[in-house]
Amino acid sequence: MRKQKIALEAGALIDDAKKWKSIDFKPIRRQVRRLQVRIAKAVKDKRWNKVKVLQYLLTRSFYAKLLAVKRVTSNKGKKTPGIDGILWQGARAKWRAVQSLRRRGYKTQPLKRIYIPKKNGKKRPLSIPTMNDRAMQALYKLALAPIAETLADRNSYGFREGRSCADAIAAGFNALSKPNSATWVLEGDIKGCFDNISHKWMVKNIPMDKVILTKWLKAGYVEKGITYPSRKGTPQGGIISPTFSNMVLDCLENAVHNAVPRRSRVNFVRYADDFIITGKSKRILEENIKPVVEEFLRERGLELSPEKTVITYIKKGFTFLGQTFRKHGRILHITPSSKGVLALTQKVGTLIRKYVSAPTPFLIKKLNQTLLGWANYHRHVVASEAFSRIDTYVFEQLWRMVKRRHHNKSKGWLFKKYWSASGKSHCFAVKYKTENKVKIYSVIKTSAIGIKRYVKIKADANPYLPEYAQYFWNRRNNKGSKLLSAMSAREHRALAV
Repeated sequence: MRKQKIALEAGALIDDAKKWKSIDFKPIRRQVRRLQVRIAKAVKDKRWNKVKVLQYLLTRSFYAKLLAVKRVTSNKGKKTPGIDGILWQGARAKWRAVQSLRRRGYKTQPLKRIYIPKKNGKKRPLSIPTMNDRAMQALYKLALAPIAETLADRNSYGFREGRSCADAIAAGFNALSKPNSATWVLEGDIKGCFDNISHKWMVKNIPMDKVILTKWLKAGYVEKGITYPSRKGTPQGGIISPTFSNMVLDCLENAVHNAVPRRSRVNFVRYADDFIITGKSKRILEENIKPVVEEFLRERGLELSPEKTVITYIKKGFTFLGQTFRKHGRILHITPSSKGVLALTQKVGTLIRKYVSAPTPFLIKKLNQTLLGWANYHRHVVASEAFSRIDTYVFEQLWRMVKRRHHNKSKGWLFKKYWSASGKSHCFAVKYKTENKVKIYSVIKTSAIGIKRYVKIKADANPYLPEYAQYFWNRRNNKGSKLLSAMSAREHRALAV
């Protein structure tokens, strides 16, 4: 009898694993998307009762639960457990996790608090939920995202589908590049945005299940074995937290525009909790705009950071999202910030020293990952000079490394071994023999990536509305050649120098 029971349990485990492995997620995403489109349409028509009904359907949908588990078990945090130490590894565990996602009886667990270093030497608190809490957040985010997207500010670009830092930079260019554009800029930074948002405001204004929302906000966190309560803020590390922070800051753009007449040339661009506001004079920004922003944030339990919130003249330049904006005469140039270039050179030097004794192909792979990511981020601005400086620095560091590695070899020998393997001049490469063939590994040159003008997303584009479906398909599949050809000659000169 016991053997039969064990055999049945083993068969059930095998069946659970097979069920997960047999899932085709493409039609599942399509079905969930249809519900999200219906939610966005209802929000647009201000039919809030219908929105609640559709949210209820989506958060109880088996397909949505499959997508929620899929997300938390395939992202970067899939190997990072919460306070319970549980990870969902293997097909059987994932299938059973789907079945465990229920509102009834759901209890949150405290968050695991860790600290990650910031650029200024300080540490940022990061709160890690359990896998079950992450999956519940992913599930409810599927129902909240269409609402957040439909109600979002036109010039908000952080943590939104189809938008990126490049769109925020392009919006800043549009606001400042014209001859009669505003010449003063308020650089805004919110002090501890995620950690200080008012729970009372969130529960009152965020359109989702209030019981579930309250449980997340009051979950508390564990640090060094001690459990602390959560009285404000949303955990920086939760899947749904960026959506919450965006919804808290939405309508700030309208508040800014309503504070002054249109002739004041006020423009607003926000990425997450960093934003810039342009104005034709310093007085307008100080006396009209800044008090409105402070009042808006105060209602939500937030405040501006005194150290990072400054008003700058455009010809002196300012840095936003790692790019430096500065006008030379009547031409606006956007270049990679000097701090960003310095940070990259330090990282390259550290990588070469760290992997100096490792196989050269492995070192090249690490270098290429770093250089390619940085260059792709900055390739849409005036970056040719910065790319050239980086390539020179990489060459010098690699030359120094090989001279130390082969101290008794001549310069000609070194060039022939390391800079002639790929057949391209001044390109560091090595030949690596495998069983059947010889592979060539070469370090990329950032200057070879080139400068490419970025086409900013339409401010009103909503990925959850059917009228923009073709537009987003074109952007995903690089069908923007007509938009690129429509650029003015002045924009080409300013961004492709």
